[in-house]
Amino acid sequence: VRVCAPDVIHAHSAKAGLAGRLAVRGRIPTVFQPHAWSFEALEGRAAGLAEAWERFGARWSDRILCVSESERHAGQRAGIAARWSVIHNGVDLGRFRPAPGDAMRSARASLPLLADVPPGAPLAVCVGRLSRQKGQDVLLSAWRRVRVPGARLVLVGEGPRGGELRRGAPDGVLFAGAARDVRPWIHAADVLVLPSRWEGMALAPLEAMACGRPVLLSDVNGARESLPPGHLPHCLVPPEDPAALASALTALLGDAGLRAELGSAAGAHARSVFDLTRTSGAVLRLYQELVGQSRPTTRKRTER
Repeated sequence: VRVCAPDVIHAHSAKAGLAGRLAVRGRIPTVFQPHAWSFEALEGRAAGLAEAWERFGARWSDRILCVSESERHAGQRAGIAARWSVIHNGVDLGRFRPAPGDAMRSARASLPLLADVPPGAPLAVCVGRLSRQKGQDVLLSAWRRVRVPGARLVLVGEGPRGGELRRGAPDGVLFAGAARDVRPWIHAADVLVLPSRWEGMALAPLEAMACGRPVLLSDVNGARESLPPGHLPHCLVPPEDPAALASALTALLGDAGLRAELGSAAGAHARSVFDLTRTSGAVLRLYQELVGQSRPTTRKRTER
């Protein structure tokens, strides 16, 4: 900070948010962006300590920037008093876009892992770090109850739970490992599923929707705000509920007409709401608002 002399500090997530705010302590206009609250990932005393830190650290945040209204509400329920901004996540609509009608067949043919999968097999894809947060263990438990002949599930990603998940995976589950470009997997999928335990607003579903694919999400922060109106009955399930997840997966994988309807609406919604240029512009305007503002000795935080 001393070397760069920035006009604004933008600290992201729990660890960098802690380090950045402790280093600066309000001497430079500071934005903190949680990307899902740390206390949602913890339990018991640890969660209480994380809440206490976030309440304390808010005094060194000129603005707390959330990626969803539900993320902001979670912070308020935890007693965090702040000046809030909500700017939804965005995706690069030039990279993530609907592909031609034969894109699914082409994408599947390009992925060696799917070489032995019949071309018309129903395919669910989960893109995310193999971790407790992303809930792949819940998904594997649900997959045992999915009753769709020939269906496959692909987990794209690596992470600390990779070994455990691979050892406990039922039949019909494939592990793709890390992918530098997830677009082929999105285009290959009939549905993208993300059964997270907590989020701010997950990016993978936005990317899938921008590509015209239906998504199935657990009802955590940001999920409802991601979906088009009318999609909630088909595309949203309670978190950590394998039975509900299995039922929703069975319904989606077994109904091509429903998937086509949901995918078309998802694509239009993503392109109208989650354009990365809109997100970037909103963040830039926030920076411009904060640059050069006075640094009073006593800083009072108020909600709005």
